[in-house]
Amino acid sequence: MKITVVGPGAMGSLLAALLTKLSSADKEAEDTIWLLDKDVARAGRIAQEGIKVEGLAGNWQVPVKVTADINAIGQADLLIICVKAYDTKLALTQARTLVGENTYVLTLQNGIGNIEIIGEIVGNEKVIGGTANFGVTLVDAGNVKYTGKGEIIIGQLDGKITIGMRRIRELFNRAGLETRVSRDIKSVLWSKLIINAGINALSAVTGLTNGRLVEIEPAHKILRLAATEAVRVAKRKRIKLLYDDPLAKVEAVCEATSANVSSMLQDVLAKNRTEIDFINGAIVRQGQELGIPVPVNSMLVDLVKTIEANYNSVI
Repeated sequence: MKITVVGPGAMGSLLAALLTKLSSADKEAEDTIWLLDKDVARAGRIAQEGIKVEGLAGNWQVPVKVTADINAIGQADLLIICVKAYDTKLALTQARTLVGENTYVLTLQNGIGNIEIIGEIVGNEKVIGGTANFGVTLVDAGNVKYTGKGEIIIGQLDGKITIGMRRIRELFNRAGLETRVSRDIKSVLWSKLIINAGINALSAVTGLTNGRLVEIEPAHKILRLAATEAVRVAKRKRIKLLYDDPLAKVEAVCEATSANVSSMLQDVLAKNRTEIDFINGAIVRQGQELGIPVPVNSMLVDLVKTIEANYNSVI
């Protein structure tokens, strides 16, 4: 299988490293793994130094095929999209030549809306939605810290489970990435969205790690309110969530990843654009369409956007 991982962020780099390591260890494997970067200089650095992984999978380094030149790759069997959600359309438009007649495009991104954006460009039948619940931080280009094992869940909106999806699941599992296929990926995506809506923006605004969000009572109160609004929207949309008690699940995730710095807080600390529009912003848009009040999520969106607008200000 020829796989191209699009985006050398934390998740993209970890996937490229683990899949490359598997391919290198299995002499009979015919897998070819590419990492596609939009930054020529960064791609050159990673190509020279490889990807270094520290943490749960041990400390090791692996050379990877990486390029910023789409023409150097050719059509892939599987395209894994790991760019920020706001870059999805541009990334797919530029990488369109990598998608052939039998290519699958798998999104492992945050938020809601990526499947639809990708489907508009390559066709809905090629798109696989997914969630990746891992604790992984990008220390530097080509250097990731793997702090929390989780699972990958993949599926198509029509609920079909194809031979290609089973091949992806088997490959990921052999690479040490616990993976399963779901017939209701929309429920999976919304269940994760509710968790992210409770945690990410609040952590970005307060600067708190996940665990501190439930230890400090005022923050805990806001977390519950934000998640409650998201649950109301999901229920009005008749989405069956994975958890009987979604609020308890959000709190459990905070406790299980207590030392974790959320991806949105990482973006704020690095003064990068956040994915607020695809997480809490998605709750606000759909709440407004359905006539459901979502004041806490709306306020969190405004606060995060205020922080972004103030990145270059000097106090």
